[in-house]
Amino acid sequence: MTIGTAEPSGTYLLGGRPVFRLGYGAMQLAGPHVMGPPADRGEAVAVLRRAVELGVNHIDTSDYYGPHVVNELIRDALHPYPEELVIVTKVGARRTPEGDWPEALGADELRSAVEDNLRNLGVDALDVVNLRMPGFAAPEERSLAEPFEALAQLQQEGLITHLGVSNVTTQMLAEAQSIAPVVCVQNHYNLVHRDDDPMIDALAREDIAYVPFFPLGGFTPLQSAALETVARRLETTPMQVALTWLLARSPNLLLIPGTSSVAHLEENMVASARELGPLELQELDRIGGTGEPDVDL
Repeated sequence: MTIGTAEPSGTYLLGGRPVFRLGYGAMQLAGPHVMGPPADRGEAVAVLRRAVELGVNHIDTSDYYGPHVVNELIRDALHPYPEELVIVTKVGARRTPEGDWPEALGADELRSAVEDNLRNLGVDALDVVNLRMPGFAAPEERSLAEPFEALAQLQQEGLITHLGVSNVTTQMLAEAQSIAPVVCVQNHYNLVHRDDDPMIDALAREDIAYVPFFPLGGFTPLQSAALETVARRLETTPMQVALTWLLARSPNLLLIPGTSSVAHLEENMVASARELGPLELQELDRIGGTGEPDVDL
């Protein structure tokens, strides 16, 4: 199997620091339902170290993965961190013993979450902190002023270097930007879930990174089958095709595919150097229904 690296994906500035556009999302390193330790701790550590060996210098995490488990794994595997590594974390929720994700947006809750991330990652300041707003299928339109102001205060205290937002609408993003600079937006976006197309283009004009999550989330069976057909023709996997399409979508997209397997990590890295021709891009756009209205039958 060809083993790729992050380098061919190109670079983009994240908080003023260049990162390769193909990064790594660490959520899957926790146990089932993102709770507790991984089934194979050695493999989890190996995934993190292999990612860095392959050039990954953008890792996405949160202290509520586990909770605490994933950040502790990152620290144990990679600390002291390479100078070029940017670790992005998120706050705004907490975990219950049952594994639920209730919001935690109060100023005291956010300060505690930031302190947890600092302690468990073993750093004095967090590179980037995303304020994760509630909503699962789509963002809930609501004010984020109070929690974002609380994070801006922690930034002024030197605990956070840069701020981002996650699961937000255009209006919520504008509200955040009126309070403090935003260096990245992390929202649900992929080949078939393209509501954020206008936002991505606007952010590109402002030199702000957009980080899509759920690269294969929300596909219908027919869409998945069509993607698999393209992948077979290209002799690759649906995930690689979906990642390559995202890299081609806009230069400000930073990808954070997650896995708990070194083999799958290496498979995903191959997408960094893969290219899609005009006809393939057109066919993939059709899978996503570009230009076609949604119809409920």
